[in-house]
Amino acid sequence: MPKMTADAPLSGAKASTRRLKLEWLLAPLMLALAILLWDALVRWQQYPPFILPAPALVARKFAAVVRDGSLWYHTQLTLLEIFAGMALGLSCALVMGYFLAKSRRLERLLSPYLVAAQAVPIIALAPLLVIWIRSPGLSKVLIVALTIFFAALINTIVGIRSVQPDLVSLMHSLQASRWQILTKLEIPAAMPVLLGGLKIGVTLAVIGAVVAEFVGADRGLGYLINLARGILDTPLLFVALATLIIIAVLLYAVVSLLEHKLLAWQRIQ
Repeated sequence: MPKMTADAPLSGAKASTRRLKLEWLLAPLMLALAILLWDALVRWQQYPPFILPAPALVARKFAAVVRDGSLWYHTQLTLLEIFAGMALGLSCALVMGYFLAKSRRLERLLSPYLVAAQAVPIIALAPLLVIWIRSPGLSKVLIVALTIFFAALINTIVGIRSVQPDLVSLMHSLQASRWQILTKLEIPAAMPVLLGGLKIGVTLAVIGAVVAEFVGADRGLGYLINLARGILDTPLLFVALATLIIIAVLLYAVVSLLEHKLLAWQRIQ
């Protein structure tokens, strides 16, 4: 039987660190490769800029709209819609999801209506909301909230119901209040599922904000995409799309970091 030494855990930690560094390097290397292939395709096919601009042309357009402040002007409104819509949609989904998870009768009563509402494409519902709600800002926030609501609702129900009944019974035997059961048991136990739903929600919120701005807006990244498409400024369109991707990736990374911090107890052996 091989003899274990004190250096074994150290070598394992070093190997884990090397793998982590390799994973961090892999994403930018793949991005660089994709840009090189994109540039090679444009040169090979001799595409005009309004069909497929070269990466250098998109970079120059990006620098130009950053310098004149127009990119930040449109981005900040889209970010405001995303955060406000997420706050509204997630809070409503968490509250309703908790009550649906606790009441099978209430779930059977409301489920057909919730599924029917989810079946309506948000792109079809958005024009009606813009017409019905006179405030343009409120209508866009509501569209974002509706986009993420159903996914967050389902994850809340699944998360709350994943709590073991024996643990709930134990809390009752200890004379814990409903608030103590919620904060000390149900929320921590459901946290992995809730954070998984939040990861989906942040990407859907970006989509919802763009859909809202497509319908009717004079500011925002969705408006910028519509403007670029109308004047055949494809480099500007690429800049707006790249900005949306960056926003989605950063929001996803923030949620992943939050998950890493809040679920540290799961990694304790």
